[in-house]
Formats: sequence, structure tokens, C-alpha cells
Amino acid sequence: MLCHTSPPPNLQPHLDNRFHNEMRIALSLLRPSALLTSSIQPFPRITKTKTFTTPNPCPVRLPLHRLRFTTMASAYKPEAARVPPAVELPTPPVTNFMIALCQLSVTSDKPRNIRHARKAIEEAARKGAQLIVLPEVWNSPYLSDSFPVYAEDIEAGVDAAPSFSMLSEAAKQLKVTIVGGSIPERCGDHLYNTCCVFGTDGQLMGKHQKIHLFDIDIPGKITFMESKTLTGGQTPTIVDTEVGRIGIGICYDIRFQELAMLYAARGAHLLCYPGAFNMTTGPLHWELLQRARAADNQLYVATCSPARDTSAGYIAWGHSTVVGPFGEVLATTEHEETIIVTEIDYSLLEQRRTHLPLGKQRRGDLYQLVDVQRLSSQK
Repeated sequence: MLCHTSPPPNLQPHLDNRFHNEMRIALSLLRPSALLTSSIQPFPRITKTKTFTTPNPCPVRLPLHRLRFTTMASAYKPEAARVPPAVELPTPPVTNFMIALCQLSVTSDKPRNIRHARKAIEEAARKGAQLIVLPEVWNSPYLSDSFPVYAEDIEAGVDAAPSFSMLSEAAKQLKVTIVGGSIPERCGDHLYNTCCVFGTDGQLMGKHQKIHLFDIDIPGKITFMESKTLTGGQTPTIVDTEVGRIGIGICYDIRFQELAMLYAARGAHLLCYPGAFNMTTGPLHWELLQRARAADNQLYVATCSPARDTSAGYIAWGHSTVVGPFGEVLATTEHEETIIVTEIDYSLLEQRRTHLPLGKQRRGDLYQLVDVQRLSSQK
């Protein structure tokens, strides 16, 4: 105790009780089980039952655990871990809705691929989906040599962009939001791997050009160089839709956690990644990366792959999946062609963030994530 003189007899029982309480708290903080597990129960509040007036009152101090945590919070500067500071999670237009992932078979017949995708979108809408997601490169074989042949000039109109036009018409007629997988896009002298997002009025709400190109070489397994024909995008894409704020990535983008962190700091409710992982990296990393992005950022993640075709030049892993904000797999499938429909419940976002308050525990005094685009726009 911090008393400088012996307390009077009528104060001694109160001080003994206080001493034992604080000693119990201090010891519990030192227990290995308290340090190594997440099952620590809140300490009972120490309440003052009587006011004592003495000639030599003892100095009042906070319980040890309160003093410690208050000091930590002020020193760690969690708000400084995001530059500019993270925006508050916006209130979504809906709390619950159905999402559909259309795991499509893809052939070398482009008109057939477009008709097939339209039928899948219609079926997903009949099943009650308000948000429909298509796979990466669903109108073309996933081959570098095919991208220039199947590419569409989105700005040139209907005839030059039949895949784009179909998605716009379907969204408008069915009154659904569509994350249109991706297609090869021709833009001047460049080709991009592009995902278009359409609102329920059929209007283009956002366009994401794949930022991180899939250039890998695993000897004896797989070699692929998207940069042989494609150009990397320059802009992260986040879209406010009728079903919430959605951050968009394409396949290889999911490996870069900084992009997902940036979307979370911008207030995303859901991240959508059309993707086509292969038979080497798919079994190892596909589900792992989705769950990591969801758990780290405490939001929903949805991925949509083409169905597997073992006769194709590039064989997709499949396993389209929806993951919840605790990293839990809500819905998934195998490699065959199918449509997954499941529910998204945004009320869980705040609940998970309250139970596990990562946003208030970041160490802004040690590290920062800088959103270059947002920072530049504020100058």
C-alpha cells in the first residue's frame, strides 16, 4: 500500500480487502494461463462501500489492470496505424441478403460462354440471389495467347463488347447486382484482366483492372506469365452497391494482404475475388488465403472460380467459397460446375469486431498502412 502512516483501526478492514483484491489481480496477470489463452474472464469491479474520513487518508489509485490498459491504449495510437485514418464502417443498405457464386464451365466458344453465363445468372436470380458473382476470365480460355483474341473494348459499345453488354442487360432485367467475374479488356494498346460491377439499373458502378499480375514459375509444376500479354491495373476498386460496400480483387490480388487491409480501412463490408487458382497452388492456398483475408480484416470474403476442365491448357482448382468475418467457411463446393447460394448477415461484422477489437489494438506507434490514393486526394 501507499500509506505513509499506519491507518486507524476503523479503516483497516477496508484496506485489507482492497489489498487482497489488487494482489489477486496482479497475480492473475502473471499466470501463464492468463498470458497464453484467450479465455480470461473480466475482473470483478472493486466497489467502494463506505466513505472514510481520517486525519491521514491514503492516496487513491486505479486498480492495476485499469491503469495498465489505459496507459497502453494511449501509447499505442491505434488510429495512427492507418493513413489516412480508417473510416467508420458505414451502415449498409441491407443487413441480410443472398449471394450466388456461379462456378461456370468455360470453353473456346465465346458466344456459347456468354449464353451459358446468362443462363446461370438467371438461375441464381430465381434462387433469390441479390448479388451474383462470376468467375475470372469466364468468356475465354485462361491462356496468354487467348487474351488478345477474346478481348473486348468496353468503351466501344455493344458490338465490340458482347460480354459486357450481356452483364449490363441481365443486371437491369433481373434487378440484381452483378460482380461480373473478369474478361480480357482492350484499352488502346493495352490489355487488362478486368472485373466490371453492375447495379440493379444495369449501369456500370465500378471497373477493376487486376493489379497484381500472375507471373509464377514453380519448376516441374506450373509456369504462367500474365505479363506476357496483360498490363497491371493502377487503381484499387471499392464500390458502394445496393448490397453494401464491396472491395474488388482478381485472383492473384488476394495474395497481397495490403490491398485487403486498404479496402477494410475504406469501410468495405465484403471483398469479392473472381479467381482461377491452379492445381498446384489451389489445394495449398486457395481457402487459406480467403480465410486469412476475412479473419484479419473482420469482413466477408467471396471467391468464384471457373469449373475444372482437365482437358484445358490451364486447369482451375474450383472450390468457389464464401467466408465469414471470423474466418469461418459459410459455403463452398468442389470442382464441378454449380451455383452456390448462401446468406450474408452484416450484423455479424460489428459483433465480431466488438468481441475481438483489433481496430482498437493496432500499434500505430510501430507501423502504418498508407493509402496512397486517399492521401493524394486529400492534398
